[in-house]
Amino acid sequence: MLDNLNWWEIGALLLLALLIFGDRLPAVINDGMRMVRNLRNMARNATGDLSRELGTDIQLEDLHPKAFIRKHLLSEEDEAAIRKPLQGVYDNLRADVTGVHNDLKDVANAADLRSSGPRSGTATGTPSAPAPRVSYDDAT
Repeated sequence: MLDNLNWWEIGALLLLALLIFGDRLPAVINDGMRMVRNLRNMARNATGDLSRELGTDIQLEDLHPKAFIRKHLLSEEDEAAIRKPLQGVYDNLRADVTGVHNDLKDVANAADLRSSGPRSGTATGTPSAPAPRVSYDDAT
């Protein structure tokens, strides 16, 4: 939850909380923890009631509509039939992206070799001429 905060920001928030709540800070923290525990218990009770009513085992993660439909209403054959057309598209897209990634690696390696090779113009003291730029209009 607080992954994007560094230690200085957390310390500043704690100092701000101490300044705002003062001596009541432990009571406020206890009230917050009690509220979180009550919410967890309410969620557990709701999933238990829903499991009893439906006659299946339901976890809290299953309450998301997509997960609920996929797990309890669709059979494995129905799910495979839904995924089959999209799997081919995904495989083609993945192959294309992999090809582009490999081409970019080759270009980067080729550019790296050219830049790290010996430079004839700098060894003699005369500047070498820049490579001519190729524009899009020239390529088409």
